[in-house]
Amino acid sequence: MSYKFTVNEEEVDSDLAGVTPLLSVLREELGLVAAKLGCGEGRCGACTVLLDGRPVAACVVPLASVAGAEVRTAESLAAGDAPLTRVQEALLDEGGVQCGACTPGMLMTLTALAEQGKAEWTEESVRSAIAGNICRCTGYHKIVDAAMRSVPAEGGTR
Repeated sequence: MSYKFTVNEEEVDSDLAGVTPLLSVLREELGLVAAKLGCGEGRCGACTVLLDGRPVAACVVPLASVAGAEVRTAESLAAGDAPLTRVQEALLDEGGVQCGACTPGMLMTLTALAEQGKAEWTEESVRSAIAGNICRCTGYHKIVDAAMRSVPAEGGTR
């Protein structure tokens, strides 16, 4: 069976088994390696991508469930010659990245939060949003600081 969906604004048609994890399709079939395999159980957030605008653990999402959907990976952020997004800039400026294992997942989770158009972020709402993303290096403080710094102005996330 064939599964058609969109990844980073490009149409994809995969003939892999419907139970194949989305993460495997992204990394092995499409060569998109930003999302990482961490726990393989949907608990660590290293494989977080956006599925129709919502953060999901790509390691536990079967290919069959993304048919007709839109998937965005960290590769879609600041692609080509585009400037970094506010979230990317803030994470760099605040020192919210270290080893990089969690960074793509954090970026996608925080991007989803930013795109919700939330006018007033709080430290609590940011911490709640990233609760599914495990970081062993930063202690989360710098990531939360970066998120608070990147609160979108009216009208967008860049």
